Amino acid sequence: MNLSHVTDKGVKMVEVSNKRDTKRMARATGRILLKEDTISRIKDGKIEKGAVLTTAQVAATTAVKKTPDLIPLCHPLQITGVDVDFEFHKGEIEAIVEVKSIGKTGVEMEAITGVSVALLTIWDMVKAVEKDEEGQYPTTKITEIRVIEKRK
Repeated sequence: MNLSHVTDKGVKMVEVSNKRDTKRMARATGRILLKEDTISRIKDGKIEKGAVLTTAQVAATTAVKKTPDLIPLCHPLQITGVDVDFEFHKGEIEAIVEVKSIGKTGVEMEAITGVSVALLTIWDMVKAVEKDEEGQYPTTKITEIRVIEKRK
């Protein structure tokens, strides 16, 4: 890849020390499209790797706390709360992650990182039943990851 035309000025972490500590909250959501049979197996606890949603919940919480390690310019934050929920819809599971903090910067990156990792964890746990005969995933898709609310 030839980057000779890029005029990137480098990177820097935004200075936030002059900001006041404020209660912060962000809620994000995303969806994973799955076969109906896969969703039934999740609901019935019949996925070989184990408890899909419990594992995804723990993974999302861990991802929220590790966001500054994954996204280079995110500030390390004192997370005061993480809630991870799932809703079943026809042919998909929606993950909703809410993150709370008291600090100088928002927690929306933590919320969308939590959603992303929750959905990736679900995919990993169900991939054996989602694959087709060629080992591909023709219907499995992660979609609509977005921040739905942010407050300070």
